[in-house]
Amino acid sequence: MRRAIAAAAACLTTASAFGQSAPAGRPLPVTPPAMDYLVYVGSEGVDQISLVRFGPGGARVDHVIKTGRNPTELVGPHGLGVSPDGKYYFVSTAHGTPYGSLWRYTTAGDSLRGVVVLGNFPATLQVTPDGAFVYVVNFNLYGDPVPSSVSVVYADGMQEVARITTCVMPHGSRFNPQGTKHYSACMMDDMVVEIDTRALAIARHFIVTPGHERGEQGAPPHPDHASAGSPPAVSHSDMGGHPMPTLVGSSAGCSPTWAQPSADGSKLYVACNKSNDVVEIDVRSWAMTRRIPMGDGVYNLAATHDGRLLIGTNKRNQSVSVVELASGKEVARIATLRKVVHGVAVSPDDRYAFVSVEGVGSQPGTVEVIDLAARQRVAAVDVGPQAGGIDFWKTQPAH
Repeated sequence: MRRAIAAAAACLTTASAFGQSAPAGRPLPVTPPAMDYLVYVGSEGVDQISLVRFGPGGARVDHVIKTGRNPTELVGPHGLGVSPDGKYYFVSTAHGTPYGSLWRYTTAGDSLRGVVVLGNFPATLQVTPDGAFVYVVNFNLYGDPVPSSVSVVYADGMQEVARITTCVMPHGSRFNPQGTKHYSACMMDDMVVEIDTRALAIARHFIVTPGHERGEQGAPPHPDHASAGSPPAVSHSDMGGHPMPTLVGSSAGCSPTWAQPSADGSKLYVACNKSNDVVEIDVRSWAMTRRIPMGDGVYNLAATHDGRLLIGTNKRNQSVSVVELASGKEVARIATLRKVVHGVAVSPDDRYAFVSVEGVGSQPGTVEVIDLAARQRVAAVDVGPQAGGIDFWKTQPAH
């Protein structure tokens, strides 16, 4: 299953340039890393998982594996998450007949250790902080606009132990640091849902429509909670990787695509893809505290571990926003090399953000490395087309 590095290099190109495209302001000088940083990224267009290595010599693809069992069937790896102990990584394959699946691989040798069939178009995923469970949103991109679900999978046995109905087109899947709450955004319902992981049930939901923000207890009503009548109609415009749904004839004005807890879990940040901002929610009072402007089509979010910065990928703007949370100000906006910016993962030392870019048409995908102190791109490497799910694995001595 594992491909040689030479074979990967034959079809993927590598680029690295320290100190390029410095943004406005006073960025710090760029210093190359002293160790290697390793991240996994999935390429939905070619069923590939790439391990990217970034170190003193720049960024390169360490090796590539193929996911799926049938080489003629495109299974479409979308979400990706590494277990907290670093021994496994999990991949959601969004396409199926008709359902998608969750795959478990070892980081040592890329051995497949289990597959479980989930719902329609499994997308974003995350492993619980204790490593026991994987929560996967069933985005249901090509189905009817009806409430979908979050799948809870027992990691060791690769068994789905619960499927919690949430909302129309759930996306993003993130836990608070304590592992007691899970959050996902509802793209077609203009809300974010909080799941109590001990009860395996919805605890609260929050409406993020501009001018109508409010927090409510319990689950949203079903089946007609998206509007007073039937669920909103959906159209699709090609955004490069997979079609991006847009609301038709709906009053919704946020179209949330991500819900990111703060480093201490006291705040929740919700990306509004339609209104180009982020809603900050105080978790204790379950009330909005502010809206933070971002770039056009803000899509995925990540917070630094020290609680200082929020990083957002701007899908329509071909850029990445870096926001200082204390002030709520965007301190940098870094242009990406290709269009359709997707995911972002931050290294444990908060030094780098690793960004996946899908590309358009026949273009390869890209992983771009941003130095968060220097506020600029310092390396980039091409991977398979439609690069999406991305997660940090580990650091190790450079080689």
